[in-house]
Amino acid sequence: MGYRLSKIYTRTGDGGETGLGDGQRVAKDSLRVEAFGTVDELNSVLGMLLAEEPPADVRKALVQVQHDLFDLGSDLCVPGRASMQAADVEFLERVLDAWNAGLEPLAEFILPGGSRAAALAHLARTVCRRAERQVVSLNREEPISEAALRYLNRLSDLLFVMARHLNLEAGVGDVLWQPKRRQKG
Repeated sequence: MGYRLSKIYTRTGDGGETGLGDGQRVAKDSLRVEAFGTVDELNSVLGMLLAEEPPADVRKALVQVQHDLFDLGSDLCVPGRASMQAADVEFLERVLDAWNAGLEPLAEFILPGGSRAAALAHLARTVCRRAERQVVSLNREEPISEAALRYLNRLSDLLFVMARHLNLEAGVGDVLWQPKRRQKG
């Protein structure tokens, strides 16, 4: 880790451009910047979830995911960089399978909610889906590693199951969707 920021502002982005990791200048609203910005946003939401002091198994998984997302953001910031591996996706699948095994099968759609931690996991899931859509769009213009695409897809699944797992751990039921429900009053 040889590179340290000693000055936070540089004024080089004041005109609407930013620098990529390879030194290339691009518009701040380019697909690439949108994609790694949303991955950063997702990482921040996971930080909020960690601040809720989740159970140890969730904390352990989230810390790993945060590091993985930083790697993914780096991959997106440096065109051609691809550090995400199949093993990263397999990690998500192992955790997802373990948590899902302890949950009742779903017969209904569920709404985001239940415990505060579960609601934050659902928020993270929606941000993850947006990041995935942006990376898919970027991949149409510039190749992105298959592992990165698979990682975001699997992570959104994990976050859904994590929300249910968090509700179970908190002793709170999932919020079931009731179609065409009308409020009285």
